[in-house]
Amino acid sequence: MSLAKGLKRRPLLAAMLFLAAKPAFAAWPDKPIRLIVPFPAGGAADVMARGMAQRLGTELGQQVIVDNRGGAGGTTAAEAAAHATPDGYTLFFGTMGTQAINPALYKKLRYDPVKDFAPISVTHLTPRVLVVGSHLSAKTLGELINLAKTKPEGLTYGSAGSGSSSHLAGAMFESMAGVKMLHVPYKGSAPLLADLLAGRVDMTFDSFVIYAEHIKTGRVRPLAVTSTKRLQALPHVPTVAETGIKGYEVSNWLGLLAPAGLSKDLVTRIYTALGRAMATPALREQLTSLGVEPTFDSPEAFGILINSEIAKWADIVKKSGATSE
Repeated sequence: MSLAKGLKRRPLLAAMLFLAAKPAFAAWPDKPIRLIVPFPAGGAADVMARGMAQRLGTELGQQVIVDNRGGAGGTTAAEAAAHATPDGYTLFFGTMGTQAINPALYKKLRYDPVKDFAPISVTHLTPRVLVVGSHLSAKTLGELINLAKTKPEGLTYGSAGSGSSSHLAGAMFESMAGVKMLHVPYKGSAPLLADLLAGRVDMTFDSFVIYAEHIKTGRVRPLAVTSTKRLQALPHVPTVAETGIKGYEVSNWLGLLAPAGLSKDLVTRIYTALGRAMATPALREQLTSLGVEPTFDSPEAFGILINSEIAKWADIVKKSGATSE
């Protein structure tokens, strides 16, 4: 074969190889994508997941279907996602609980929050709000701390369950404020809310969205938010750090992950589409109104966050004595 003929055939061969390879990549996604969510339908996290799924589906040109798998602290959902085929058709709405708290809470976790997942981006930040029942006399965080010091274990704080972020936010507050209170675990935020409104428990460190209407009516009183900056929905309520407990910060985060082994090409495509989805003004406005901070960062940054949070919560879980039992 002459050099001239060889040069003519190589571009043709390259084009044939490109066309042969292109459909496998370009066809994705050619069927609905499953988004596993570690919460039952109807809750605040489910609302966040569905808003994101709808926008992400629009950007990808394919439906993203929410698969709710609540219970067991999110371990059931995380395990299912970790063991799914890494083909871009299964995604996971991971949380601070599933990726950072559970490794310290569960002795026999059947998934590795780092090795079994490919981080795509953190998407939502949900600061806790310290709210007290209207029956409590404290009007400021300083007054609450003074009251707690005069009544060791006399004040109660409820949580959505032992080892939940609302429990650990309270345990962290006890440690840093130098007070001792009685922890009352519930099976979720709904029964906790009922008891707080009835005055059977004194306070909680929980998501703003659950208490928003009751804050408006004065049935509960917000004393502080747990993030490093004030909540847009509660601009007049100070952060815990502002009141003098320097370094206190709890922001429950949620983000999108895929099973480990997903190709870099698909990670990039999902990441790019997710960035456009999270920048949608209507979605951002909806989240902000719920006290949720929409956010977006690189897969690398999300991976760093997960690793740092695993170390942070391991220490807090140990000090709190929380278990999964």
